[in-house]
Amino acid sequence: MELTGQTALVTGGTAGIGLACARLLAGAGAEVIVTGRDRRRGETTVENIPGSRFISADLSDADSVTALVDQVGDIDILVNNAASFPGALTVEQDIATFETTFDTNVRGTYFLTAGVVPGMLQRRRGSIINVTSMVASKGVGGASTYGASKAAVESLTRSWAAEFGPYGVRVNSVAPGPTKTEGVQAQWGDTNEELGRALPLGRTADPDEIAHAVLFLASPRSSFITGSTLHADGGGTAV
Repeated sequence: MELTGQTALVTGGTAGIGLACARLLAGAGAEVIVTGRDRRRGETTVENIPGSRFISADLSDADSVTALVDQVGDIDILVNNAASFPGALTVEQDIATFETTFDTNVRGTYFLTAGVVPGMLQRRRGSIINVTSMVASKGVGGASTYGASKAAVESLTRSWAAEFGPYGVRVNSVAPGPTKTEGVQAQWGDTNEELGRALPLGRTADPDEIAHAVLFLASPRSSFITGSTLHADGGGTAV
């Protein structure tokens, strides 16, 4: 149980990749705090994950992020997973969705990290994993807003690794390719499966496959890795 005695915070942890991460981190011994916007679903989720608890939070709302920081206490592992992932051509992208995407994916991630990292710096240990996307570094039509937001987060990963590294805090990204989740299916439909078939591995990922990459970066097995992006994308960025 390599994470025994550690507390992990997983945002957007009630479904998809976040839920898979919460389960694996708990299975490795961590006490897991799960966040999400749907309180009922969140409370049901943690009933099935030993050693976990739920805090309702909306990463697109600055006040909600502040409240979350005030409630979580000391965190050893932060998984910035909560995200908005709209699909729209640039000429059809509405301003409200654009703003919500950046408020959630960039501003929420930024200020949640800024809120919990002081304790890590003081204790001189911690691991932050940002879940980004293949489209942060690979052009995909209809993903301009989402891709730009995740490219910003990968830039933050590098900046934070340089800033926090002298205090023993590691910061890395996992960049998934097309992954079979309910949320992505609802937003992208058959396009997600088409993207998966175009990968060298020829399929979409299961959320657990992405979560294992997150678990590795959270664990002592990656103790000399920081500022990196692990491309769990079925070879998508290789072609």
